[in-house]
Amino acid sequence: MKKLILIIGAPGSGKTTDAELIAQHHAQHISHYSTGDMLRAEAASGSDRGNIIESYISKGNIVPIDIVIETIVHAIKKAATPAVILDGYPRSIEQMEALEHYMQHHHDVTLVSVIEVHVSDAVAHERVVGRARGADDCHDIFERRMTIYKEPLAAIEAFYRRKNLLHVIDGERSIDIVVAEMETYIMSKLS
Repeated sequence: MKKLILIIGAPGSGKTTDAELIAQHHAQHISHYSTGDMLRAEAASGSDRGNIIESYISKGNIVPIDIVIETIVHAIKKAATPAVILDGYPRSIEQMEALEHYMQHHHDVTLVSVIEVHVSDAVAHERVVGRARGADDCHDIFERRMTIYKEPLAAIEAFYRRKNLLHVIDGERSIDIVVAEMETYIMSKLS
């Protein structure tokens, strides 16, 4: 059975970098997938699905749930490790419910924790607009992404808190401190 850890956080919270470092430290046990990176790679491929994904990403909108779930499930099943960290998911109540529905009907994956990397709006803005990694990193698109992230956040937090799965980490500290805390927490959930 695969153990799944979800990492959520605002754009610029550092969730992808944190997860990458932890997976590198534990490469035999943990695979890391970033929902955003998976979707951006598909968009860059020029495939029909990629073109659909690009039409959503370029406007800062959420990619349709069926495409996202298909991508995620495929990655989890193909992972060579017993644990998978997935960051950037869920970003909506519908995505949360779709994953919950999948896990209720497929007992080969168990969700062991949802980690929220919390940063202020100001820190998120500075990090995202400052890095300008792609077309989706300009100020207007950032504001749209933040709105999309924050609208369902309270409901997502409440859902996972009720299931005793939510763990919040302060993402404004140095990366070494954030990664160390997250790594210790994740390893405690995998033992």
